[in-house]
Amino acid sequence: MKNSGAHYVTACAVGCGAGLRDSGITLPEGPLRRCVECGQLLSSATEAQYLRSLGRFDNTAGTLPDATSQSRHDKNTARRLGKLAAALGRAPETIRLLDVGCSSGAFLRTACRLGYRAEGVEPSADAAQTARAAGLKVFTGYLEQAQFADATFDAITLIEIVEHLRDALGLMRECARILKPGGVVLVTTPNARSWTARAMGARWAGFSLNAMGGHISFFNPHSIAMLAARSGLAVHHIETRNVRFFERGQCSRGLHAAAKIAAELLNWPARLAGAGHDLHAYLRRPL
Repeated sequence: MKNSGAHYVTACAVGCGAGLRDSGITLPEGPLRRCVECGQLLSSATEAQYLRSLGRFDNTAGTLPDATSQSRHDKNTARRLGKLAAALGRAPETIRLLDVGCSSGAFLRTACRLGYRAEGVEPSADAAQTARAAGLKVFTGYLEQAQFADATFDAITLIEIVEHLRDALGLMRECARILKPGGVVLVTTPNARSWTARAMGARWAGFSLNAMGGHISFFNPHSIAMLAARSGLAVHHIETRNVRFFERGQCSRGLHAAAKIAAELLNWPARLAGAGHDLHAYLRRPL
């Protein structure tokens, strides 16, 4: 049901001055609105709805994986970090890395085990304390509040962060400022122009404000490239992966199994077409 309060997001998070139009995708908070310039999709949630949804991860556990998903998490993190090191052409132990929105430190733990000189920033005091208790270096607060010096880091990671922001441009400009020339920012986020988003529409968990803990701004490869350019960064590489047609519990077990097989067959074509629902962007600060 459409809410009657004022929208928390009133303009494109990428910094476009263009208008917003109804996308035809309606969520419980109201219709997703589309920027007519870059295609960014924006939530109709009110500020109260947004702040309430953020409570999902505002606790001591944060985003720590459970025992059943730890191995998959470590494998995915190692793959992302390996591509980051390859983009820099550097060995892990020579890379000073900042994880923005590090929560309770799951990504940082893996990075440190792999030899990266990694630290983080996290606005949730409880989650940040969990990370520090594990021996990690974590600043409690937002990135701008940490006041890092210019050109401090070789690499910065934003793992599932930008979709929570109504001003992604401001954050990315701060990342560009504290990144060394030649350094790389890794951004991971749902791809709103994926085959999954087109097939599932409002059923896709990636669009869910509450299930995802505050998703309000939905990127695509084009809007990520525009965000990079406006932040003073250049696109080194953008890739997408994975296709899905149903979330667990949305259909019968047999139909879910058949849809999963179909999705597996489409994973590679989706990557070639830039239409996977997991978007990874490696953005470089020019020398």
